[in-house]
Amino acid sequence: MPCPALPDGFDFTDPDVLQARVPFPEFTLLRRSEPVRWIAQRPGISGFDDAGYWAVTRHADVKYVSTHPELFSSNLNTAVIRFNESISRDQIEVQKMIMLNMDPPEHTRVRQIVQRGFTPRAIRSLEDALRSRSHKIVEAALENAADDGSFDFVTNVAVELPLQAIAELIGVPQEDRSKIFDWSNKMAAYDDPEYAITEEVGAEAAMEIVSYAMHLAAARKECPAKDIVSQLVAAEDEGNLSSDEFGFFVILLAVAGNETTRNAITHGMHAFLTHPDQWELFKRERPVTTAEEIVRWGTPVVSFQRTATQDTELGDVRIKKGDRVGIFYSSANHDPEVFENPDVFDITRDPNPHLGFGGGGPHFCLGKSLAVLEINLIFNAVAEAMPQLRLTGDPRRLRSAWLNGVKELQVSTR
Repeated sequence: MPCPALPDGFDFTDPDVLQARVPFPEFTLLRRSEPVRWIAQRPGISGFDDAGYWAVTRHADVKYVSTHPELFSSNLNTAVIRFNESISRDQIEVQKMIMLNMDPPEHTRVRQIVQRGFTPRAIRSLEDALRSRSHKIVEAALENAADDGSFDFVTNVAVELPLQAIAELIGVPQEDRSKIFDWSNKMAAYDDPEYAITEEVGAEAAMEIVSYAMHLAAARKECPAKDIVSQLVAAEDEGNLSSDEFGFFVILLAVAGNETTRNAITHGMHAFLTHPDQWELFKRERPVTTAEEIVRWGTPVVSFQRTATQDTELGDVRIKKGDRVGIFYSSANHDPEVFENPDVFDITRDPNPHLGFGGGGPHFCLGKSLAVLEINLIFNAVAEAMPQLRLTGDPRRLRSAWLNGVKELQVSTR
């Protein structure tokens, strides 16, 4: 069925679109009338020499694609749905070393190794340290606020805990966390002219992280410590990561574990301050369902992609081998077939089968438990130290093809 209300040439991965807003009205149109729709693109504009991609917008279809890696590959064209136009195919090929861009069985092997650091016991062991860090972060934001109590929530609060958590997890000295922040920003923000970052700079930043991580791995092989790095690389048997593999794993942590959680926290704060009834409810009751609703509501990763490994069908649409398929988590997380009142921010929502941590399958977010812990801890700290926090400006959004990012959120404690 045609969808005449969708403007000609509209592209959900156009970074100008996401800089302005998440295109919820357009997602609604497609879910109702054409849930698997071809989106035409000029060849090369996304870094891929093809004519476009299929936009998948219903919850059930996003989940189907996610859970059938034999039909929909993360490796053939990577999971990133749009690169900068100037990227070379060789640069795309290098990114296949990142676990996000692997398929089974290689993905299975690497994931079985790295998930040692994300066991419930491992995450629990971080809780006390991260709770203390959460309170210190919020206290520092208060101390450094302007005379009128104003500050940028993103740079003073939201960015800090994910960075410190990663440093805590893999043994990066805390004084080096600003390097990780800078490198991950350069990798993820290549579409935003404010940062004036080219693909070459982004690639250099990725290599900086790999080099840093490889040196860290080498040091742990030489002198093992009681940290995840030693668990992943120090032993000499086959059940460990090579130094290269560990380097690319840290890239994944820097972007998937830093950028996404930072944006979830920012979107959560904005949601609370624009829904004061929910902020009051949180301060009063601290529902255990809060973090999941924040992730559903904010959905930091708008979309990833897969590539069809063979001719197949999805939603009665014929998809050809080699076609790229965009899975839009932001749309799936507002699907009224799954969520009652999906456009309502409700921190007591239960059940909440959102796809903000992926649609299941092999690429379900490895760090979900850590992200939920970070969100809970930081909002507990904010609620205790800044209960009267208020907005003083609109969010300044990141120009990105696939991240629901916020660069600045001005708030005040007075």
